[in-house]
Amino acid sequence: MNRNVEIKARLSEPARQREIAAGLADGPLEPIEQEDTFFRVPEGRLKLRDLGGGRGELIAYDRSDSAGPAESRYAVVPTADPAALRDLLASVLPVRGVVRKRRDLYRIGRTRVHLDRVEGLGDYLELEVVLEPGEPRERGEAIALDLVRKLEIDDADRVDVAYIDLLEEREDPA
Repeated sequence: MNRNVEIKARLSEPARQREIAAGLADGPLEPIEQEDTFFRVPEGRLKLRDLGGGRGELIAYDRSDSAGPAESRYAVVPTADPAALRDLLASVLPVRGVVRKRRDLYRIGRTRVHLDRVEGLGDYLELEVVLEPGEPRERGEAIALDLVRKLEIDDADRVDVAYIDLLEEREDPA
């Protein structure tokens, strides 16, 4: 499986933090509309990402619920028919929920910086530092923490769960 180091946080000053990310980026912004359907599975997480236009990805991943930096192990399989795959998966696995977001992707070195506007939640940041095979997690953590500092993310704004968890918490505050 592939590995990365992740940090997720609420954006306290989205306009300012977007400006900083753009200044640090190696290239132009890549805007992406995403709809992620999460399925209940016995271990880890499984989601089908619909990118529109007949493009999608089935993503299996395992990451601890931690305010990060947290290591994530993942596998991605592209699909040219996400709607049919979603229907097939939903016929054998319970659907946990759907996360819709507009993602602004910046690449800074080997880090994917996602500035997300999540439907029902607001503005968030996800950093993913891609690790090489056998590379120590600590290297990725150092890169992630340096970027968090540069992007003016306060430790109190870090989030320890996935967007689907945050949406479920909103639906069931008990």
